[in-house]
Amino acid sequence: MVMVLKNEQMENLLPMAEEIDAIEQAFRELGQGKAMNAPRARLRIPWKEEGGQYYFNNIMGLVPGVKSMALRIDSSFSTEVLVAGAKRRVYPGDYIGLVMLFDMDTCEILAIMDDHHISTLRVGATSAVASKYLARKNARVMGLLGSGEQAKTQVTAHLAVRQLTKIKVYSPTKENREKFAREMSKETGIEVVPVASAEEAVRGSDIVNAATNTVDPVVQGRWLEPGMHVTSLVGGDGFLPRKELDDEAVKRANLIVVGYKLQIFLDKQAEFHDRIERGIVKAEDLHELGDLLNGKCRGREDDKEITFFKNNTGMGIQFAATARKMYDKAKEKGIGTELPLELFMTRRGGKPYSP
Repeated sequence: MVMVLKNEQMENLLPMAEEIDAIEQAFRELGQGKAMNAPRARLRIPWKEEGGQYYFNNIMGLVPGVKSMALRIDSSFSTEVLVAGAKRRVYPGDYIGLVMLFDMDTCEILAIMDDHHISTLRVGATSAVASKYLARKNARVMGLLGSGEQAKTQVTAHLAVRQLTKIKVYSPTKENREKFAREMSKETGIEVVPVASAEEAVRGSDIVNAATNTVDPVVQGRWLEPGMHVTSLVGGDGFLPRKELDDEAVKRANLIVVGYKLQIFLDKQAEFHDRIERGIVKAEDLHELGDLLNGKCRGREDDKEITFFKNNTGMGIQFAATARKMYDKAKEKGIGTELPLELFMTRRGGKPYSP
């Protein structure tokens, strides 16, 4: 049977600590040359209105340690809007977002899952794995830019790897950041306070986390202080050159780690591509998370270094690791809708079928 899982069925199903372990295993296997990750592919075309686009997303990868292969796809519409004078890329309306999980031993499809909950979970966990190895051990204060779904999992994931005591949150809409602070304070039991500017969120923080949908930089290098660990999420490419850090912030980083280096050059990712061309950063100064976990690149060397992790792309290994964990949990608890496997399998028999 093939399990079908909706977003609401997966909420609270997989504890964040277990998700972080799964993501760490996936990146460790990638750094060892065992896991495989295909570059993300996206199709975009102007559609419907000025600034609008039809969008198709394709991500795949496999993690042999859990015998898991996953394919994530999205069919969606997006458009640009202005929020507090700044450009934002938003995805209005309904869409298709699926993760298909395959077993490497049997080649069978095990599950078809909605992708939203899995996606926010794996992004938060990936940032937390990087912070586990790069942020100072005594990091206690987080400066958070953004108050959406991604920002929530950045908080819950970081609480699993550092004993945070305070989170300062800024987003352009006052009501949104105040609501986020109230809800996350109640959920986590720690002090989450809304602040009036991005600068106030950044200054005095040990960990700075940008989880926005901005087009223009929101983290200024002049705000950074010795010992900070900075994380950025927004995905910008040659089609949509979005950045969360300004040039000075990138210059000030003593160590830069990314999720997947190849994707930077394939997509002409804005955070680094033109900055490499302008000599602000060198390609050889960018290290992959898998290499960090396997000791193939150095980590933080002292408490004064500024470290920077760019959670730069959706990666198939993240979905392979997370979906397998989610599937096992759902199966254990009897959650989900089952479809006959025969709807999807091709039985060769005596026929010359081939993939």
